Amino acid sequence: MINWNMHKLGAQPNNIRQLFEYGRSRAAVVGPENIFDYSLGNPSIPTPQSVNRAAMELLSAMDSKALHGYTSSIGDYEARNAIARDLNERFGAGARAENLFLACGAAPGLVAILRALSVPDAEIMVIAPYFMEYRYFSEACGEKLVVVEADIPDFQIRFSEVEEKLTPHTQAVVLNSPNNPAGTVYTRKTLEELAALLTRKSEEFGHPIYILADEPYRELVYGDAEVPFIPNIYPDTIVCYSYSKCLSMPGERLGYVYVPDSATDSRDLYLAIAGAARASGHICAPSIWQKMIVSCAHERPDLASYDRNRRTLYDGLMEMGYTVAKPDGAFYLFVEAPDGDSESFSEKAKQKDLLLVPGTGFGCRPYFRVCYAVDHDMIVRSLPVFRALIDECKAEQKEQRMKS
Repeated sequence: MINWNMHKLGAQPNNIRQLFEYGRSRAAVVGPENIFDYSLGNPSIPTPQSVNRAAMELLSAMDSKALHGYTSSIGDYEARNAIARDLNERFGAGARAENLFLACGAAPGLVAILRALSVPDAEIMVIAPYFMEYRYFSEACGEKLVVVEADIPDFQIRFSEVEEKLTPHTQAVVLNSPNNPAGTVYTRKTLEELAALLTRKSEEFGHPIYILADEPYRELVYGDAEVPFIPNIYPDTIVCYSYSKCLSMPGERLGYVYVPDSATDSRDLYLAIAGAARASGHICAPSIWQKMIVSCAHERPDLASYDRNRRTLYDGLMEMGYTVAKPDGAFYLFVEAPDGDSESFSEKAKQKDLLLVPGTGFGCRPYFRVCYAVDHDMIVRSLPVFRALIDECKAEQKEQRMKS
């Protein structure tokens, strides 16, 4: 006997990776220079040299048994202390090593939090557009996923719908800012309004409603956009973080969960998260990267190439007549399909070897995602294809109007 729910999940393709693999197979036929692949959110800027140096120094200077051996299941103390120190210097967080649990990237940390909050009839609220794996994570933890529709075109929060859908079973509201897939950032005003609403509802329901701040793109922000540290606004916040994007090391699997002392039942919550990670087998993040972060927790990415890509693509698409969400962070654009249906538009684009991710899986079908963590030259070469597509859509719409 097997678990058929898990079988169904294993058999269900990941549309983003499926599109990426399609691009690789097409490149073998038409040449990689003729594929415009905007599918996978894989960092394209180099890993900071300080990270590489730290790893090489560890490999050459440390005893191999000490370097590659188990750390504490909750994470190396010096690593947790370095992260706490960085949070305190930047945000005045009041963090201690004891508030941090090191995870094998953000996803296992997020799952551990969800499992820790999984009580009978638990509900988890997400704000569209949202990272598509949230649904699978929460449902696998036995929780009901409650979706609040996207606030188009600003991509902030529909507070009337949030209030309507909050119930005594709501355990947490997941916030992803800067956002994947929209590249938008929740403003301080938005976060303060949500904090006030959740404070009131927590009092009404007699238990805390946590904000689960999923922040792998926290450092990827442009211009004068601010990414507020949410625990400073709403005490009942749990932070889930990853070094995959800011240090360009997604394959190395290092992240953390931060449970501030300000959170209700913080110590019990921390222990429940640690227990959930233990039950999932996700303890002891890779030791070499834990030891690396001791000296590199303060490192920030050089965003110049991402910013150049962002401006080239955003300006180019807007000039053509596309509607694009304002991209203040991450490395994504969220673009309204000219025909109103990202599924059909992405399929049309695919026929021209332009690979765009439909917004359906993100809870926002009218928009498609474009990942601009790519070579700038590819962006420039792809712009005529984007123009041809919107011109074709306009011609089809004109023909339909004439017929009607």
